[in-house]
Amino acid sequence: MAEHPMLTVLGAGSWGTALAALAARNGVPTRLWGRDRAALAAMAASHRNERYLPQIELPAELDYESDLATAVRGADIVLIVVPSHAFAAMLAELAPLLDAGTAIAWATKGFEPGTGRFLHELVAERLPGHAAAVITGPSFAREVATGLPSAVTVHSDDDAFAQQLASLLHAPNLRAYSGGDVLGAELGGAMKNVLAVATGIADGMELGLNARAGLITRGMNEMLRLGVALGARPETLIGLSGLGDLVLTCTGDLSRNRRLGLALGQGVAIDEAVRRIGQVVESIFTADEVMRLADKHGLDLPISAGVRAVLHGEVTPVEALKALMAREQKPEYPGGMFGAH
Repeated sequence: MAEHPMLTVLGAGSWGTALAALAARNGVPTRLWGRDRAALAAMAASHRNERYLPQIELPAELDYESDLATAVRGADIVLIVVPSHAFAAMLAELAPLLDAGTAIAWATKGFEPGTGRFLHELVAERLPGHAAAVITGPSFAREVATGLPSAVTVHSDDDAFAQQLASLLHAPNLRAYSGGDVLGAELGGAMKNVLAVATGIADGMELGLNARAGLITRGMNEMLRLGVALGARPETLIGLSGLGDLVLTCTGDLSRNRRLGLALGQGVAIDEAVRRIGQVVESIFTADEVMRLADKHGLDLPISAGVRAVLHGEVTPVEALKALMAREQKPEYPGGMFGAH
């Protein structure tokens, strides 16, 4: 690849816009693609994303393109930043348009709805032969776009590509690390959304800081046990993509999933809570897939199961809490760190 590769970012929401702006400020030739032609034209004219990041002035160097074929033509790296439920369709659109040497990255967090498949599995199936990497970690788009100190991690089976992509993102106010555990990085980035709903519900019910800390810690335990069962490396999950992202989304009110939990804990109906947030809330899809994987591997994940039941209206938050608190007393780590719980 060239010293300064061409980057195309697909998805002009808050995170896609923030990453495109970061790369452009780093001197990377960057195009931002979105489906809304009028919105992109307004962004090009005003250098602002008025819907998602209205306070942030976007770099003048950033280009905008609403035609997908034109957006990816000549790109060295295509970075997908669309919701997980739209990810497979995005890959299908991309497949006939990509040059053979184009590398693929994604900053989408979640699973394929209905199957529980990881996004890297979809990439390998739909776009075989392309270098591929996931960008994840504790990073609210607004803070990255503002230039507040942040950290992300880039994981790929191709070490050179992971390091190259991390170097394109690394900036004075953003540390970008690299690694080789794509499955673990994706699991952490997806599962933390479910656990953020649990802590949001607890805080919405005003259960206190002790409850929040307990839910985060036991939620981390559920993430580790599922990760090890799937073949993830524990160190990945206690790093930025797991523990880091978990703490952020469980405690930061910029998290859509936490805000959903807060509303549910305050008695708001789920449809109304989602309407108030006004953006895709990934946990609604992800909770089903986490429990699908847990059932497949015979794992008892009580917090995740409780969140899924609340999101489906099977139990109220109060009933889910009572069920958690009624569980029998046991050792914290029966059978060792990753034994049955």
